[in-house]
Amino acid sequence: MNNASSRRTDSDIAPITDITSQGKIPSMCQHQPPCPSADSADREAALPVAHHPEQGWSLLCNGVLLFEDTGELLPNGQIIAPHRPAHVMTAA
Repeated sequence: MNNASSRRTDSDIAPITDITSQGKIPSMCQHQPPCPSADSADREAALPVAHHPEQGWSLLCNGVLLFEDTGELLPNGQIIAPHRPAHVMTAA
């Protein structure tokens, strides 16, 4: 096997050319109507583009990383703490 042909160089990697002047990566959403943006209150309603339940996370098409514990990592690096409702335990 020729290892030289399987190696990747910097010229093989496509540059990101769609970054806006604010340094934000555009939404991956191609849905109609478009999914909520990462800045909107209903950002969790966006559809997943990558789902890894064995690792406990999903990447939504608006760029939000959604974790199994309901925590989130927004595309701008902001962390949203887990917000699942507290379960009330009752004893019989």
